[in-house]
Amino acid sequence: MVFFSLCIMLILILVAAEIFTNGLEHFGHKLKISEGVTGSIFAAVGTALPETIIPLTALLSISTDITTSHAIGVGAILGAPLMLSTVAMGLLSVAVISKRGFYGKFTPELSGIKRDLDFFLVVFIFAGAALFIPHNSYMAKLLIASAMICIYFFYIYKTIKASKKLVGEGHVTVISSPMYLSRIGFPVNTLSIVIQLVIGLALLILGAKGLIHYIEIAASIIGLPILILSIMLIPLATELPEKVNSFLWIRRNKDTLAFGNLTGAMIFQGSLLPAIGILLTPWEANREIILLFVITLLSTFWIRRNIHKGGIKVWHLFINMSCYVLYIFLVFKYI
Repeated sequence: MVFFSLCIMLILILVAAEIFTNGLEHFGHKLKISEGVTGSIFAAVGTALPETIIPLTALLSISTDITTSHAIGVGAILGAPLMLSTVAMGLLSVAVISKRGFYGKFTPELSGIKRDLDFFLVVFIFAGAALFIPHNSYMAKLLIASAMICIYFFYIYKTIKASKKLVGEGHVTVISSPMYLSRIGFPVNTLSIVIQLVIGLALLILGAKGLIHYIEIAASIIGLPILILSIMLIPLATELPEKVNSFLWIRRNKDTLAFGNLTGAMIFQGSLLPAIGILLTPWEANREIILLFVITLLSTFWIRRNIHKGGIKVWHLFINMSCYVLYIFLVFKYI
């Protein structure tokens, strides 16, 4: 019964992601913004709501043991960038390898992707440095968390500013299919677009929370530390919207939206959520956490390096996926 419920929640997330991406394309087209902004800000923040709610709920819960709450919160926060920079990127290659081949290229608008990755590397290094701040140095932690939040809002400013130039160069968000609500009689206007987005987001959150609930039940017999389970299982569920959205977009040759959704989610989840973790948890280093930071940063550097060298090829992102396998192997080997 538990595994049947897992399948139902997964199907719900898939349907919700399709509804959301369809509405988002129409929203971006209506506002005359670039595909990079649509993917990097709107889609990234929207689909990140489940993984934002879960650690906040865990950290602010008064009914759960505080050590368990911290482990769930930190695992959910840090597992997300790891999953996005490795598995989610690798799935883009899985989606197109049959059409583009092993040595085929991705063709996103690269300036936005570079901007996302550069900002992510800066804030995530800040988050890693905060691991080594003594527990009693709250002011130092507050300064780092505040800097990370400011960097994210500066990133939003830079992204929106760059959008005006990209729209002029032809990178406006293009509609690929009619809006779903219009098929049942709704007019295509701002109100109906917002209604469809709200429906999609509501279903995404409902599906992700349900999936996590049943994953926790299924995982209760495994016997792993709660931190490891949180790193592995919670992002596996909460990052499904980003993975599915980008998978759908890359299959439709919307490379900019696909990459922008993932890299935008990385900067959101690598800045605001770790800032909350730094302030509300001990945020201390251990073997699993340090390894997570190393793997996440190396995976991101790998993508950034390939952009600098001439572009991202299909085989490049299979390396990212293998980094996640390496992380799991090392964790289980030394647990």
